[in-house]
Amino acid sequence: MKRCLILWLMSLPLWLPAAAQTTSPAKPRARQLGVPFEGTPGAHNAITDVPGVLVGYKTLVKGKGQLKTGTGPVRTGVTVILPKGRTNMPVPAACFTLNGDGEMTGQPVIEDYGTTSGPIGITNTNSVGVVRDAIGEWSIRQFSQGAGGDFSFGLPVVAETFDGLLNDINGLHVTEQHVWEALADAHSGPVAEGNVGGGTGMAMFLFKGGSGTASRVVRVDTARYTVGVFAQGNFGGRKDLVVAGVPVGQEIKDLMPVMHSKEKDGSIIVVVATNAPLLPSQLKQLAKRVTIGLARTGGLGRNSSGDIFLAFSTQGPQANDKSTLETWRSVPKERLDVLYQATAQATEEAIINALVAADTMEGINGNTIYGLPADRLQAVLGKYNRLVDTRK
Repeated sequence: MKRCLILWLMSLPLWLPAAAQTTSPAKPRARQLGVPFEGTPGAHNAITDVPGVLVGYKTLVKGKGQLKTGTGPVRTGVTVILPKGRTNMPVPAACFTLNGDGEMTGQPVIEDYGTTSGPIGITNTNSVGVVRDAIGEWSIRQFSQGAGGDFSFGLPVVAETFDGLLNDINGLHVTEQHVWEALADAHSGPVAEGNVGGGTGMAMFLFKGGSGTASRVVRVDTARYTVGVFAQGNFGGRKDLVVAGVPVGQEIKDLMPVMHSKEKDGSIIVVVATNAPLLPSQLKQLAKRVTIGLARTGGLGRNSSGDIFLAFSTQGPQANDKSTLETWRSVPKERLDVLYQATAQATEEAIINALVAADTMEGINGNTIYGLPADRLQAVLGKYNRLVDTRK
């Protein structure tokens, strides 16, 4: 009986709790490895350094071997970003698309109103619908007043990148329950990176990719603002990879993916958060600057890539008692350069953080994508005199 119980437990799907989803706490981030980045990070060097912003994950890893649609192997998940905690308070927002071979729901209302509200989801290509509906139902449970004209479901923002090289993507393994668990997991403070959440089955520059984050703290006159970036990356050719100006992808030519399926270039979704008071038109300028950070890592916006970026501010307008007038505060456009720079810097570091954190993963049909070895990265940076001594 005891042996049967053990065998049964071993057969259970590996739907990991949040505490088990993170990469090893001892694994250093890119900055700790000596990668020289510009700018001053926040306390956690994460999007959660922007006050009120929460991040939650649900990671799904199950099975190995040949693909059997509907069964696995499963290498996927969902990420949620909550701009104003567990509220549906609107925040100023804007989007920018570098290359449109991808999806982010909710963009028309952002374009029209200049705001978004409620959780933002990021998942795999085929799970956008279920994640959108689950966020909507969660919002009803949280915010519905049960009155006529109730719009608590909202128009959720959900974006995707393709994980079908490692994951049984047509098996539709992400469920509403998984999304609710990610929402329950959402927290401030340190954020796990690499093979977690929606980034579980992703690749970057033909190394293992996934989820990454970073932040920058800047000053405008006497005001201190934070810009935080979250990236889910699944893009890039090996020869394109650049780290701190060094052609790392051209130096590390081995450790190429083992593929028994047709290869496909992917996408990158980036969410930028800030507590600087900005107009929607100014947030679009921040979203555009994501392209600078992406380019610094070697991102090109290839034809089959969905490179879609969202920026929001946690500082919204103030309405009068009758809601007939809104008053907006904003940093003057002439003073935005430090925020543009912070966005580019944090985007670059978030992408490299995802790359460094991700571990080698085997998925469907034995397809294997190798993680970027830290010692190999350090050796290449040292060769070009670009390695920082972190012991100082």
